[in-house]
Amino acid sequence: MHRHSRVTLTRRTFLKLSAAASLVGLPCIVPASVYGRNGRVAPSERINVGLIGLGAMGNGHLRILAGGRQAQLVAVCDPDRQRRDYGVHHVNEICAAQRSAGTFRGCSGISDYRQLLAQSEIDAAVIVTPDHWHALQAIHAAQAGKHVYCEKPVSLTIREGREMVETVRRYARVFQTGTQYRSIPTIRQVCQFVRDGGVGKVKSVFTIWMKMSVPKMGNSYVPLDPALPAETTPEGLDWDLWVGPASWRPYNSAYHRNPIPGVVPWTFCNAFGAGAVTNYHSHAADVIQYAIGMETSGPVEIIHPGSGQFPTLTCRYANGVLLHHVEHWGQVKELYKAVPDQARLEGLFGGLFVGERGWLTSMSGGGPVEGGPEEILREMRLCTRQVNIGANNHHANWFECIRSCGQPSAHEEIGHRSASLGHVVAMAYQLGRGLRWDPAKEVFIGDEEANRLLSRARREPWQA
Repeated sequence: MHRHSRVTLTRRTFLKLSAAASLVGLPCIVPASVYGRNGRVAPSERINVGLIGLGAMGNGHLRILAGGRQAQLVAVCDPDRQRRDYGVHHVNEICAAQRSAGTFRGCSGISDYRQLLAQSEIDAAVIVTPDHWHALQAIHAAQAGKHVYCEKPVSLTIREGREMVETVRRYARVFQTGTQYRSIPTIRQVCQFVRDGGVGKVKSVFTIWMKMSVPKMGNSYVPLDPALPAETTPEGLDWDLWVGPASWRPYNSAYHRNPIPGVVPWTFCNAFGAGAVTNYHSHAADVIQYAIGMETSGPVEIIHPGSGQFPTLTCRYANGVLLHHVEHWGQVKELYKAVPDQARLEGLFGGLFVGERGWLTSMSGGGPVEGGPEEILREMRLCTRQVNIGANNHHANWFECIRSCGQPSAHEEIGHRSASLGHVVAMAYQLGRGLRWDPAKEVFIGDEEANRLLSRARREPWQA
C-alpha cells in the first residue's frame, strides 16, 4: 500500500475508485489526501456511515459514531418513525458544533434500508437490526458497494451465513462482526496466551448456555414460537417492513417494545432471534475459538448429555479440545471438578480454559481475569487483570481496514463461524441428540433431519 503516494484524489473519487478496483482484484492504493496532518483524518475526509436499526444496541452505536474523528454518521434508518426521529435529532445535537462550522451537513432519517444503501455518498453501513435481517441486509449492503459492520450473530441459519460470507468476498467489502469483546486488550492477551500454549495443551473449555424465558411457554434452551395475540401496531411503525424476510407474525409489544425498556426483547422467538446465540454466546464463541485456534473452523461432534458421556452438552474439536456448555459456573466445580472450589468464576462473553499447566478465564462483566496456579498469571504479564468493556478498538479497527484495504479482527468468516457454533449447539438441543458435523463442508454427517435445519425460506419478496 502506497500510503504516501503523491496522487491527489477527492474523498469521493477515492472511495469510488477503491470500490471498483477491489471488484477486479486490483491493489488498493490509499493516497495521502485521505488523511489530515500527522496521519489524522481531515474532517472532510471522514467515512460516511449509515446506521440501520435504532433499538437499544443501535443507540449504543449511534453514540460511538456520531461526532467521531474517523467517520461521520449521515443517515439513520428504522421502520419506526419515533426511533428514527429520535436518532436524527440526537445525531444533529451531538454534531451541532461541527454542523455550524460547516464540517457536517447533518443526518437524515430513512424508513427503508434499501433507500439508505442506494445513496452513493454513503460508504459503509452499520447493521443493528433484529437477527432475521442481519445476513440479508449485509448481502444487500455489499452488493451496493458498502462496507459492513454487522451485529452478532451475523445469521439465523448456517446457509445464509455462508451466503453472506461469499457475497462480502465477491464484492470485496470490509466486514466487521460486532463481537467487540475480542478487541478488549486484556481479553486479547488472555486469548493469545492460551493460543501460544500458556496453560499447556488445552483439554477443556467451559462457557455458559442458560435457558431463556419464552412468553406463554416457560423456559427453553432454544427460541420457540409462542402464539402471541395481535395488538394494535403503534403509529409510525411499518410492521410489515420490520418483519421483512421472517415468516409473518402479527404485531405484539413483546417483539418490539416502544420505547424499549430492555435489550433485544425478540430473541425468544425463533422467527426473529437466536436466543442464547444472540444474547451472549456469539461473543463467547468468538473469544474461545480464537484462543484454541479454531476461529475459522468449528467442532466435529456435538455430544448431547442424554448420551451419558458428559453431564452437559459438549462440543469436540478435531484438535481434541472439549467445549462444555454449562447453565451456571457452579457446574464447572460440581459436575466436572475442573477447578479448585475456591476459584472465582463470574461473567459472560468468554470462557474458562483448562490446560495441562492450569486454568484461566476470559469472561467479561464479572471482575478481573482469574487463573491458577499463580505462576500462570505472572507469566502473562498483563498490564491489568481488570476487563474494561469500554476499552476496545473494534470500530476503529474497522475504519482503519476500510482505509487500508485490510482485514478486520472479526471479519466475515470469523463472524460466520462464531454464529455457526451457536447454531449447531441449538440444533442439538432442539433435536435432543448428538450430531456429527463437518466444519469444512458445513453439513451434518449422515443426518438429513439435522441438515434440513441448515436453512429456511425467506418471506416474499425478500431475497438476496
